[in-house]
Amino acid sequence: MGATLVANNVVYGTVRFADRSPREREFSSLELAFVDLLVGGTQGILERREHQQELEGQNERLGEFASVVSHDLRNPLTVADGYLEVARESGEDAHFEKIATAHDRMGSLIEDVLALTRQGKAVGDVRPVSLSNIAEAAWNTVETNDAELVTDGELETVEDDASRLEQLFENLFRNALEHGGKSVTVRVGRSERGFFIADEGPGIPEDERESVFEHGHTTSAEGTGLGLSIVATIAEAHGWTVAVSESESDGARFEIEL
Repeated sequence: MGATLVANNVVYGTVRFADRSPREREFSSLELAFVDLLVGGTQGILERREHQQELEGQNERLGEFASVVSHDLRNPLTVADGYLEVARESGEDAHFEKIATAHDRMGSLIEDVLALTRQGKAVGDVRPVSLSNIAEAAWNTVETNDAELVTDGELETVEDDASRLEQLFENLFRNALEHGGKSVTVRVGRSERGFFIADEGPGIPEDERESVFEHGHTTSAEGTGLGLSIVATIAEAHGWTVAVSESESDGARFEIEL
């Protein structure tokens, strides 16, 4: 005698009861009820365990999202503060436009994080977007000083969550500026299986290239250790992979494989 074990519409297997010798009579209603009770209890345990794991995952994501908010909102806020000070002195409209862009970016980040916490999804609205446009938009929300962004040729259009991809670029740009200096050149281009972001900074030692994506890893006294972790999380959410190597100018090269 047996019964199928199902929990949350997933079949786990079959619970079977057997004896070494043939049974001479049919199972009684009491025996059948015992089997149903045992299977039902096991199903309940499995469902509660899955629910507990889901709650633990949600709590972990909430902690990560809180870190993302505090980390990524700081950048456009700094940009807005800087242009506000200049705008007070000059009164030029261009500076106010930069402030408005930074504020819009902060609003988008807040909305996205709220959506993530409610839905438990790492990627929102996926649609075709231009990598060139996203890279340029991300560059404009980062305090770049005398740094230069160079795009190698025409970048492809990819299917992704535009806001999350912009967040990925922002963190890689900020990483290049933090380690490469105020006048660093950052290059974005196509690779064989995706795209890359490279700089001419000091680069990343080979024995540290895997650990840089770990939550909290930083080599800077002012760093939070979240930027590259966020990059890896966004890439993973899209089903992509991200790896770091050495650029042509001995700096860091981050390659995203789609």
